[in-house]
Amino acid sequence: MDVLTLLKQDHKTVGALLDEAKECEPGDERLETLAEEIEAALTVHAAIEEKYFYPALRDRAEESEEVVDVFEAYTEHALVKKLIELLKSGRQPDEQFKAEVQVLAENVTHHVKEEESTIFSLARELFEKEELEELGQEMEAAKTRLMSGPARGNGARKKSRTPARKKNSAPARKTPRKTARSRR
Repeated sequence: MDVLTLLKQDHKTVGALLDEAKECEPGDERLETLAEEIEAALTVHAAIEEKYFYPALRDRAEESEEVVDVFEAYTEHALVKKLIELLKSGRQPDEQFKAEVQVLAENVTHHVKEEESTIFSLARELFEKEELEELGQEMEAAKTRLMSGPARGNGARKKSRTPARKKNSAPARKTPRKTARSRR
């Protein structure tokens, strides 16, 4: 499965969980269970994107605006992680907890919309189909390991810093340069 399909599936899964959580009333015990499922899914998703997808994009990006787009995605992940930490407070699923779930849902929805437009377009421009397929297979294997391993999520929970861009490490571009305006 190619990387874009894999990530879209994750987005759909998390979106459904967030929609279900938004339908819960404060005090509904399902909120806690849903929050745990959302946290697990987002943690693994962010881990594989940050380890494989974003660095590959960053290394291939040549224009400043493209690099900014990738770093924006890292920054959105950092915000989502902060919101997840609020949900892991152990507090009862009260009004504040429900509000935190709603804010998380809004942030994830914004991130997904931008990623599936800007970042996915960038990936299609910078990578051959075969490369997207290979990256998807690698990420799918990593996701399976993270979700099924005995220490599920531990690697994904480590604080990650946004790594610096490597200079001159990107392979040749597949097509002539498109302008940033023509992509958007």
